[in-house]
Amino acid sequence: MEKNIDSLVGANKARLSELENLLGYRFTDLRLLQKALIHSSFAFEQAQGGNDNEKLEFLGDAVLDLVIGHLLFHRYDEMREGELTKLRASLVNEQHLAKMAREVNLGNFLALGKGEDASQGRQKSSILSCAYEAVIGAIFEDGGYDTVVEIVERFFIPALKEKKEELLLADSKSRLQELLQEKYNEGPSYQVDGEEGPSHKKIFTVSVTFQDKILGSGRAGSKKEAEQRAAADALNRLLP
Repeated sequence: MEKNIDSLVGANKARLSELENLLGYRFTDLRLLQKALIHSSFAFEQAQGGNDNEKLEFLGDAVLDLVIGHLLFHRYDEMREGELTKLRASLVNEQHLAKMAREVNLGNFLALGKGEDASQGRQKSSILSCAYEAVIGAIFEDGGYDTVVEIVERFFIPALKEKKEELLLADSKSRLQELLQEKYNEGPSYQVDGEEGPSHKKIFTVSVTFQDKILGSGRAGSKKEAEQRAAADALNRLLP
């Protein structure tokens, strides 16, 4: 039996209201929210081609890039363009958007085809991240830019510090290399100072040296991460 958007809204009003409460936003046009929740598998089964969330997902993807880019531009004046790009990418990738979707139990509200539902589609990061973008697109269409900014900031700002620290740690070796190359035309060296623990759970201690001077050290469960932590330690000592 075919179901159009209006009949779905009528049947799902209580559920849609529950999601509105979780999002902290009341829609003027509930059809937008309903459409954001319709996966292509459901639309196909109901012979409602085009009545899925893919166009809203496209819009939400662009809106998130703009809003988060604008937020980072004003919040982290000291960061370079490349660093801002990486930080934004870490906030709008599939894994993080799926995490945002799970925080509002978005999977529970999706309209999925029977096969997709039976194959745990409500837990799939790919489906959740796309649906989250579609919801953002729906909010933009319904309430405009300022409304989306308020909602995105509320959900994403708590993750900014953690993501920035992850980015800076992951980028520490290249940043230290650039710093020393630019100033001295020479790069640092890394050495493993020690290994502790059983073979399946080793902890490595690594130091980074430059011109026979130890600049920093780090400990981690892999040599690569220990090197990054050593480089981060060096940067903390070298930079004001």
